[in-house]
Amino acid sequence: MDLSQWIEQCASRTPAKAALHFEGRCVPYAAFAHRVRGIARALAARGVGRGARVAWLGLNSPDMLATLFACARIGAIFMPLNWRLAPPEHRAMLQDCTPALLIVDGLYVQASAAQRPVPAATPFVARGAAVPEGWIGWDAFMGTGTGGETGGAAANGHAPETPLLLCYTSGSTGRPKGALLSQQALACNAANSLAMHAMTADDRVLTTLPLFHVGGLNIQTLPALHAGCTVWLHPKFDPDATFDAIERERITLTVLVPAQLDALLAHPRWARADLSSLRMIATGSTSVPMRIIRAVHERGVPLVQVWGATETGPIAACLQADEAVRKAGTTGRAARHCQLRIEDVGGEETPVGVPGEVCVRGANVMSGYWGDPAASARALAGGWFHSGDLGHLDEEGFLTIAGRLKDMIISGGENIGPAEVEAVLLDCPDIAEAAVVGRPDPRWGEVVVAVAVPAPGASLRRERVLALFEGRLARFKHPKDVFFVGALPRTALGKVRKEEVRALVQQLTAETSGHEERTA
Repeated sequence: MDLSQWIEQCASRTPAKAALHFEGRCVPYAAFAHRVRGIARALAARGVGRGARVAWLGLNSPDMLATLFACARIGAIFMPLNWRLAPPEHRAMLQDCTPALLIVDGLYVQASAAQRPVPAATPFVARGAAVPEGWIGWDAFMGTGTGGETGGAAANGHAPETPLLLCYTSGSTGRPKGALLSQQALACNAANSLAMHAMTADDRVLTTLPLFHVGGLNIQTLPALHAGCTVWLHPKFDPDATFDAIERERITLTVLVPAQLDALLAHPRWARADLSSLRMIATGSTSVPMRIIRAVHERGVPLVQVWGATETGPIAACLQADEAVRKAGTTGRAARHCQLRIEDVGGEETPVGVPGEVCVRGANVMSGYWGDPAASARALAGGWFHSGDLGHLDEEGFLTIAGRLKDMIISGGENIGPAEVEAVLLDCPDIAEAAVVGRPDPRWGEVVVAVAVPAPGASLRRERVLALFEGRLARFKHPKDVFFVGALPRTALGKVRKEEVRALVQQLTAETSGHEERTA
């Protein structure tokens, strides 16, 4: 199996068709295939072979995607780095996996030159910037690959389990782990995506999410190139550029996480933007407030939720466009080529409607965590990936996520999923962000506490927030306290750090004990 053959096949069928549009430049499939071959030759000339890691630090670009396919061609492993992280965080990841080569793009060259986040023996390649002393320039790097095939990889292919993508988890708790996805896992995920989107070569796909994340890379971008679509690739998300692309290029498919959707909803262009070309918008990564779902549906566009994790490629459950309204708030059924199972604390499958840990089985699931066999064995026990997410399936097999299993609040013997409580908070237009955690209580064991970020210009009081729950949730699920803060602690990928929220609640409880208003 060699995923670069996706590009070769598209180049053979439709050589002149645009594979990518990027910053005003069109890259036809024939030219993209040529670029993939050239990068593969350059990597091979540098001694990068099967199993070697190639790290990339930079904004979205066609060469970033071409390098991934070049790695597929020679059996190497592509490792995209999160450019939002600090150099010490990069250093921890790079020292964990020791890349054979680090390619740094544009804005990040000088910072990387100053910090040198990997061992001195690792070659650095500078792309799109002045070349620091001791580095290799991109043009010089590309010039090292001359003629011929790349070790016969394209002709012979690789075993399906050959690793291709190494993505480090966001590390919402503890040290980030490197999830290793094989060529087969990415191919299976692409098949799940094609089925989910009913994607064809006629689709026009917009990518604004960062490609260092499996959501930006694998929900639509790689599947679209497999299907022979044209992808409009943006270096990073910008609301005006997003509206421009959707309207001007008649985009049919895009992925927008809740934070991006919020930015679009708050933009003056939202109410009048021409969204008529969109067949759907896919979303996920974190809980999606109903107010966002309703707002998108009111514009006549199905908002299709995806659930999964870095370890699942990520598509493990998804809605279809024709289910988006009827099953709003769920994350859909098991994706086409995988299975879902809900387990209780003893590892037994729970009945319909009973919450437990969401587990996934399928070829899209990771091979394991890099250099961590113990964590891999725990996560993949019994042949299922144990997600750590709390959820339940309904009678039709649709999945609803209630939060992280470790974040479950047990109050008076009742289990409370934080996501259910957070959904009520986030439905209020005056609340921009919200998190719910448990606080130790001598009588109930734990009580529910809410931490809310007021929307710009909004004035919130504790009593008003508590009143939101009247008649909507059972009394034992209502928050017993509310704190207002300027922002929630989040990982670089935007996930709320619940451990830090719990610590904040303990601190604010101690500081404000006896005060009516809880603020920070």
